[in-house]
Amino acid sequence: MRCTSKIGVSSVTSAFSTRVCRNPLNTRLLSAVSQPKLQNNGKPKTGILMLNMGGPKTTDKVGEYLHRIMTDRDMMQLPMQSRLGPWIARRRTPEVQKKYEEIGGGSPILKWTNLQGELLCKQLDRLSPETAPHKHYVAFRYVDPLTEEALQQIEEDGIEHTVIFSQYPQYSCATTGSSFNAIYNYYKTREIPKNMKLSVIDRWPTHPLLAKTFAEKIKGELKEFPGDVRDNVHILFSAHSLPLKAVNRGDTYPSEVAATVHMVMQELNYCNPYHLVWQSKVGPLEWLGPLTDAALKDYVKQGKKHFILVPIAFVNEHIETLHEMDIEYCDELAKEVH
Repeated sequence: MRCTSKIGVSSVTSAFSTRVCRNPLNTRLLSAVSQPKLQNNGKPKTGILMLNMGGPKTTDKVGEYLHRIMTDRDMMQLPMQSRLGPWIARRRTPEVQKKYEEIGGGSPILKWTNLQGELLCKQLDRLSPETAPHKHYVAFRYVDPLTEEALQQIEEDGIEHTVIFSQYPQYSCATTGSSFNAIYNYYKTREIPKNMKLSVIDRWPTHPLLAKTFAEKIKGELKEFPGDVRDNVHILFSAHSLPLKAVNRGDTYPSEVAATVHMVMQELNYCNPYHLVWQSKVGPLEWLGPLTDAALKDYVKQGKKHFILVPIAFVNEHIETLHEMDIEYCDELAKEVH
């Protein structure tokens, strides 16, 4: 996906999006599809529990999705949250439903997570036959399939080793931490199966393959600009913002996002000017800044006209990339500042 506006804004899709054939990581994963299947008729031995926020598959699920977000004190802390949270969710539901309608009627995040999980397990079956067969389990925090449902399925399948794999490259108490608390709460009232081993991958912000994948995608987007402006294209790394209250409590998310940006630019040999900006602020509290939309407006006022937006904290397509970046920034904002 590439969207180009009149002010030269282009959006790099999430680097792991499996619909981008030029993505080097996807090429590696897709190569597993052509590998012969292992002849193993037994039950799955290793489970990959893929943690993520999730997104409503249809617009009628938006209200329930927002309700769970607004009442989760790991995600945000509101005064009188048990009352205020549901009220905010109800108030925002029509607006958010409209956004999902504009991207096709629902979030594609389940589709992409399932495909990523299937390809991951095929590759693991080939690379690690001693732990095969592998099976992925989608564990969303706020929509089906919920984390608790995935854990129950793992137990029913008799999995021997479960790898808890966060789909957030950078750790935050509000995202990965919330999913981990859901797992903890699930096992507060029951025993972990004695025959099951648990492993955790809770963050991977500086993994070399992550940096190389983003860098290769950015290189491809830079080539789309005319040669006489290419060196002046500004790379804007945009990540989901976080309330400053959470940052001041010691959340490592901002520094881990910055570490990912550093690794990517190192891979690119610092070829272009770059900036870290933050998107998706909600509510009146102070959040990390500068905000992506405000930063774009300011840069245009300074005479800068060519940008690449990189969703540096996302691993697949969802509302923040398909609507906020593609529509609100690359389309509506581009027309506003032109």
